[in-house]
Amino acid sequence: MNYDLAMMALDGLMRTPLTVRADAAGVTFTGEPAAFKELARLCLLLGGASDTDDSFELQPNVHVTKGSPMVNLRLSSA
Repeated sequence: MNYDLAMMALDGLMRTPLTVRADAAGVTFTGEPAAFKELARLCLLLGGASDTDDSFELQPNVHVTKGSPMVNLRLSSA
C-alpha cells in the first residue's frame, strides 16, 4: 500500500467526514460526494490495487462472506 496516498485519503476524510452507522439492517455510510471519493481511494489502497489500477473485485470468502452485513451508501446534502 502507498503510505502517502493513504494519508492523503485519510486527510481528505478528516476535512469531509463520513457518518458510519451499523445496525441489524447493515452498515450505512452517509456523506458528501468528496468524502466518498476519499473512501473509494482508501478502499482501493486497502484492497491491494496497484498504483495503476482503478478497481478491484471483492472476492467471496476473502472480502465478503454470506454473513457479511449489507452496505448502504447515502449522499447527504451539502
